[in-house]
Amino acid sequence: MRSWIYPVGTVVILVVLWDVLVNAFSIPQYLIPAPETVVRHLIANWKFLLGHTWVTTYETAGGFLLSIVGGVLLAMAIVSSRAVDQAIMPLLILSQTFPKVAVAPLLIIWFGMGVQTKIFVAFLIAFFPVVIATVAGMRAVETETMELIRSMRATRMQIFWKIRLPAALPHFFSGLKVAVAFAVVGAVVGEWVGSEKGLGYLLLWANANLDTPMMFSVLVLLMVIGMILYYAVVWLERIAIPWHISVRGEGPQATI
Repeated sequence: MRSWIYPVGTVVILVVLWDVLVNAFSIPQYLIPAPETVVRHLIANWKFLLGHTWVTTYETAGGFLLSIVGGVLLAMAIVSSRAVDQAIMPLLILSQTFPKVAVAPLLIIWFGMGVQTKIFVAFLIAFFPVVIATVAGMRAVETETMELIRSMRATRMQIFWKIRLPAALPHFFSGLKVAVAFAVVGAVVGEWVGSEKGLGYLLLWANANLDTPMMFSVLVLLMVIGMILYYAVVWLERIAIPWHISVRGEGPQATI
């Protein structure tokens, strides 16, 4: 329960502080609406917001899953071949030096304004941490362990499944936790560039109409999407690597 009490308590404190500051300084609603105003807006427009939330969630999940598949396959190729490593890694790092917002308009021109474009933008933003974390995990195997398994004439597939993959899982899930947040950003960026539905589209619409309660409602929903997906990854991590200290936690029991 402690893992839930602290974040929930922090959110409650921030909301109370938000309400106190808005009322104490008489901040106009068009600048910062009070928390109860945002809640009333969410309740009054829940059907309308739910439809757009589903669109953004679908795009986020699609881009995130695609980043897992593409990131793991690329990481396997990089670790397996020094030539691939030297050829791909510089380009991979170079691809992260320019904003994806600059690429999104091109993707709209090439692939249209369909949902597949938003999924691809989410993939472009989310796959980098998956690749880097997986590569780091696969290379974290100790030299002595690799020499031992090779002396036993293990095949490359046996080395991968028995040694590299288990060693990479803690790093892999760390990358997923970062990637899932990036996927939400990617879906919103794709909707900003060209869309007629989704929470990113609603943000632009609310900004154009100075509808601040709508903007805050959308931001709340985006945070909810991010938190649900993040804790889904945490749940999968607990199932996949219950033996790792990141799951077991620190303390006397973790050292047994």
